[in-house]
Amino acid sequence: MLHAWHDVSPGNELPRDFQAVIEIPLGSNVKYELDKLTGLLKVDRIIHSAVFYPANYGFIPQTYAEDNDPLDVLVLCQEPVQPLSLIQARAIGLMTMIDSGASDDKIIAVATNDPEFSGYVEAKELPPHRLLVLKRFFQDYKQLEGKQVQVEDIRPAYAAVNVIEKALARYKENRSALRGKTE
Repeated sequence: MLHAWHDVSPGNELPRDFQAVIEIPLGSNVKYELDKLTGLLKVDRIIHSAVFYPANYGFIPQTYAEDNDPLDVLVLCQEPVQPLSLIQARAIGLMTMIDSGASDDKIIAVATNDPEFSGYVEAKELPPHRLLVLKRFFQDYKQLEGKQVQVEDIRPAYAAVNVIEKALARYKENRSALRGKTE
């Protein structure tokens, strides 16, 4: 059986363009999360507040972020994408969230096969309201759980590319140990 984190290629046009694995579709209020042992998705929780994911949410395979998970990605697309689907994406920005004192990077990307979003190359090109919705979702969705998060300003594509490069290198360095935890 293939493992979504370890056995799926992130693509050949890295680091700006990549293949993402979707965990949570646009519009969902169910937080699915990769089960690192099996490579399947598990229901982590139902969001406690009246908000829903403002983009398709997932990760870039074969990456290892500083929060010790695969690197998170928000893929803007006009349609919800089914969990565990692969989607071609391009990084257009970076949003960093401080959650319980720990930094958690989120790549903002567009689906390159979606004509409504494929033309964007920088997050600042998006309508300002779209960027505000992304930020507010992460500021608000944990409040009813009694958790406070801080979301930094959205940074440009080059910052996202830098984080992707580091996460790819970190995965490569730790691949054997990471795979050992899942087998």
